[in-house]
Amino acid sequence: MIVPTTSYVDVGAADDVPLRGSRVVASPQGDIAIFKAADGVLFALRDSCPHKRGPLSQGIVHGHSVTCPLHNWVISLETGEAQGADHGCAGAFALRVQNGRILLDMSALTATAA
Repeated sequence: MIVPTTSYVDVGAADDVPLRGSRVVASPQGDIAIFKAADGVLFALRDSCPHKRGPLSQGIVHGHSVTCPLHNWVISLETGEAQGADHGCAGAFALRVQNGRILLDMSALTATAA
């Protein structure tokens, strides 16, 4: 489990996250899914759908969204918000890439991933 000593914590190489895929990191706030969209942009969300707590990391990434594997809710990777008629938020974490490494802001949930 990663325990942050500063607000941004190195959680791995950006190249380790596959295009249109994800990887999961454990944190004191629970599991966090790091997603990479087809355009290479990285996002971080709590790995829990706001509907039935399905593992978003196992969902299908399309555009800047992920579809929950349990009940097909579409979640914005940018904000963590459910799309369409569905309501709820998975919670997004800020992140940045520096020297090919993913730095995740573990200090608090944010409204969007940077």
